[in-house]
Parts: sequence; structure tokens; C-alpha cells
Amino acid sequence: MKCLRCGYCCIRYAVIIVDDPSKGIEPDNLIVHEGKGIPCKHLKGNKPGEYSCAIHNRPYYNETPCFQHGQIERNIDAPCRMGKYVIEKGK
Repeated sequence: MKCLRCGYCCIRYAVIIVDDPSKGIEPDNLIVHEGKGIPCKHLKGNKPGEYSCAIHNRPYYNETPCFQHGQIERNIDAPCRMGKYVIEKGK
């Protein structure tokens, strides 16, 4: 799935995240991001389509639940349906 950087998942979904990026994935460095309309502490930007993740380029990112997030298609080039909806709704 191709993320369209709409921010929806990072604002609305509950997920386990890394608390202190410099420590990486360690049992005592994982916290629950509740979602519920509050942006993840690692979300950068302020506009759907232009959001980014501050830890996306960290070596451990591919071990996070965020990296594992996807949709039912297995095609990595398929655009995120939620992202497409959020961005189009904002226009």
C-alpha cells in the first residue's frame, strides 16, 4: 500500500509506538498512542497529503506496527483508500 500522507492513521488509530526515538524498540520504550483525534507525537506537518513521520527513516521502523499497517490488497503500489478519501474530502 502506498501511503498518501493524509495523517488519518497517525491521528485516529490506537497503536503501540516508540516513546524515545533514540532508544529504538525496547520493552520499556514502547507506549500506546491512543489516537482518538490526537496526533502521534512523531507526526510532522499540518496538512493532509503533506504529513510525515519523524521516525520513518530510523533503522528499526520496519519493526513497528506503523510499518506493518496496510489494506487488504497485497500490491505495494496500490494507493491507500483511506488516504485518497481524506485528501479528496479536504478539497
